[in-house]
Amino acid sequence: MAASFVRHLDPTLLPDPKRTVIRPFLPGDPDPFRVEGKPRGDRIVERTLAMSDDEVQQLVDIIIEGLGVRHREVPALLMRRFDEVAPQLKLDTTVSDKRKMLIGGYFSAEYSFEAAALFNPSIVPHPDQDECPDGAIRFVLSLRGIGEGHLSSVTFRTGIWGPGDDTLVLDPPSQQGVPPLLEEPDPDLVRQIGAKALIQLNCRESREPSETVLFPVIESQNRGIEDLRLVQFREDDGNQTYIGSYTAVSDKGARQEVLQTDDFRLFHMHPVDGPVAPGKGMALFPRRIGGKFAALFRHDNENLWYGTSDTPLEWQDPVRIMTPEYPWEFVQIGNCGSPIEIDEGWLVITHGVGIVRSYCIGAALLDRDDPTRVLKRLAEPLIAPDGETWDGYVPNVVYTCGALVRGRTLLLPYALADDMTTFATVPLDDLIAAMR
Repeated sequence: MAASFVRHLDPTLLPDPKRTVIRPFLPGDPDPFRVEGKPRGDRIVERTLAMSDDEVQQLVDIIIEGLGVRHREVPALLMRRFDEVAPQLKLDTTVSDKRKMLIGGYFSAEYSFEAAALFNPSIVPHPDQDECPDGAIRFVLSLRGIGEGHLSSVTFRTGIWGPGDDTLVLDPPSQQGVPPLLEEPDPDLVRQIGAKALIQLNCRESREPSETVLFPVIESQNRGIEDLRLVQFREDDGNQTYIGSYTAVSDKGARQEVLQTDDFRLFHMHPVDGPVAPGKGMALFPRRIGGKFAALFRHDNENLWYGTSDTPLEWQDPVRIMTPEYPWEFVQIGNCGSPIEIDEGWLVITHGVGIVRSYCIGAALLDRDDPTRVLKRLAEPLIAPDGETWDGYVPNVVYTCGALVRGRTLLLPYALADDMTTFATVPLDDLIAAMR
């Protein structure tokens, strides 16, 4: 079924359990065992305070030596964690630094954020194109990592594509994972995209994007941050930033949220309102259309919708623009990332769900001035699961959350079986010619 003009590249990104991050850990008591006036955290602290100085020193040395293999500045990390839990547990802040580090260690956990899967990539140009070879482009790749408890986080990679169309070099990732610090949004730092930020995540200790890890930090995300669709957004005055829509999953269900960053170290996260909010698959256009933000949606879990708004955070009246038409998409269609502007119009990489819940990747072309007009679409998949790629965490699935165009070639990173990530290139002329 797949298109013959797709060229598959060699690099494959596999999940790596050695990549870890230190995240907060604060155990509680099951309902029948709760102790009035003395929660479990208090009892843990009491036990540490009863230890001798020698015992405290010995355990702190063990923590620093063990974590120091994969993490920088472990003492400062433990002290920061103590400072975070001190107000919650009403801790005595006059205890020694060694005891603070030990308490911080008891309320921390090392988390392998991509141990089970590394998939559903999105790709944008890197904010720093210095020292990039002529004719090539440096990129940032976002990926969904799954770790313990089927918890989804966002991680990043970098690389260079070009000068040849099939020349792709991935930078080796750092073994260091930098956890986000949850902060009150600074009004002077929030890029105005329509509303006050829900939260501000500071990963300023990251030396490069692969060290940044965005794991759930608030209640609306407590079951995961899924499928970030990044876009390099350009305002009419030429200013650029990065905006990404993602699905925040909690015990109460899923909802759309939006993040914004300029440097992949400081992020602002915003909730999305309107009828699309409880859905999935929102993807912003890379610029305003008719003076408004524009986006694609799949909030009914079947069709592709288009909407415009004065803000990317509230969408009231989306219209349906594509419905399932071919057997490989009879169950569901949707976007696979933000539309890409090319000479012919807006190129949209799509996904279709067909028999035995098999996911394929397709494509469609929308009118540049009126994206509700579908000019062409593929009748057959661009990429489909085959005998070598259909086995994995979720069988029979190929999927992506974004692509990149350079010249007349499409670079398409995509996931195999919700497990790993690989790459392909597609000549735009062949792709457009294959559409009906």
